[in-house]
Amino acid sequence: MAKDKKMMMPQSTAGLIRYFEQSDESIKLKPEHIIGLCVVIIIVEMMLKFIFM
Repeated sequence: MAKDKKMMMPQSTAGLIRYFEQSDESIKLKPEHIIGLCVVIIIVEMMLKFIFM
């Protein structure tokens, strides 16, 4: 019988490492804040359009 040859390969951990120092420097916004900001911008644009027409 042939002997099983096991091939040793390096473990891939790319993508599994978390970099905490990158997330500490950025501005953290919730999705609700982004949606609210978009709604406010749309309302302001509509008001300006009707005022200056």
